[in-house]
Amino acid sequence: MRVIFSARRKTGCLDLEAIEIAVRSAMHHAGAAALTELLRFPVPAADQRTLACPCGHQASYQELRSKPVLTAVGQVNISRPYYLCPHCHIGQFPADVELDIENAGVSPGVSRMQAVVGQEAPFDHGRQQMKLLADLEVTTKAVERTAEAIGEDIAVREQQEIQRGVQLDLPMVVGEPIPILYIQMDGTGVPVVKKETAGRQGKTDGQPAHTREVKLGCVFTQTRWDEEGYPIRDPDSTTYTGAIETAEEFGKRIYLEAWKRGWSRAEKKVVMGDGAEWIWNLAEPYFPGAVQIVDLYHARQHLWELARKLYPNDEVNQKTWIKVHQRRLLDKGKIEKLVGALRSIVSTNTEVAEKIRTEADYFERNAQRMRYPKYRRQHLFVGSGVIEAGCKTVIGSRLKQSGMFWTLRGANAIIALRCCHLNGRFEDYWGARRAA
Repeated sequence: MRVIFSARRKTGCLDLEAIEIAVRSAMHHAGAAALTELLRFPVPAADQRTLACPCGHQASYQELRSKPVLTAVGQVNISRPYYLCPHCHIGQFPADVELDIENAGVSPGVSRMQAVVGQEAPFDHGRQQMKLLADLEVTTKAVERTAEAIGEDIAVREQQEIQRGVQLDLPMVVGEPIPILYIQMDGTGVPVVKKETAGRQGKTDGQPAHTREVKLGCVFTQTRWDEEGYPIRDPDSTTYTGAIETAEEFGKRIYLEAWKRGWSRAEKKVVMGDGAEWIWNLAEPYFPGAVQIVDLYHARQHLWELARKLYPNDEVNQKTWIKVHQRRLLDKGKIEKLVGALRSIVSTNTEVAEKIRTEADYFERNAQRMRYPKYRRQHLFVGSGVIEAGCKTVIGSRLKQSGMFWTLRGANAIIALRCCHLNGRFEDYWGARRAA
């Protein structure tokens, strides 16, 4: 500080940023010194020099041992009692368990920082953020390991909740009735390392897969609509859950999230998705009685794909065909007439004929989920834009950046951590973890 103010007297200028950094560094240095003194544990009293060992015998106090730990104010040295069992020769540091630094070289505060930056952006970016914002030197690998370890712990706790749900042991969520509760589901591919796709067929025939599908679900509520009758999603009401797992496993996961959000209190329940069969295979067993809606814009996309097959490189005829089949039939919920119109199309092209049959089957299979005028009269959403945006913001922006390739373990850990953080539950998790 004397150097800074001396320089000011010479130049007449004051570098505020330099002063801020210098003051922060000085405060960290002082804080680390104070914390080191605070964490000098005394030699145990004579009647506290033994403790139980997991092997069933007694471990005896040996000496005070020092351990360097990176804390929110910098590096400190913790001096704590060391106990050794003469029978199994396993050593113990009870203070490490108490301070939540067992087998760790960083404090809980630093671990929390690493988890937050690790779920937000690439691990090396997180390392840079730790240096810039907290003046803490950590490695990229440390951010990765800590974020994934905490994400795994969150995932384990979620699985415990899911198992309680399977056993019908979930607590009743009390509160006011919810006018409309929505559940939306979708899937998006995440690039993975080669071993995670062994034996899996890619999208192109004869080519191996390069991605694994993350199944993502969201739950949100609606209590009102605008002057024109269009629904308005309740602000900050969206929560997410997801993982790379089977549809059956995901069904239990999304049911738990819906239950947390007040499924039992919802006056109207809506399940939305695209045409993927796994979504609708989950809807009935997990959400019986819910209104089922196929995303209108996804359905329109099916018609556009067929129009391009019927009239390749002919935009005028494509739009004319769409005008009849989309605006007059699909958008008006006249799905049976649409299916009839599609099946009446004759094509000598084998590929086009197969496309016609596939799309006709798609609309016929989902007819009862495409009564869009009926849904609009009830002021319901007919598009699954919330989950599609979620696939981009929750999954894509973090796990699908250039050069990223994940293991299933790492991807699922970061997904669990990221959903927990975005759902506003991370502080609750951290409090429960501390109390455990």
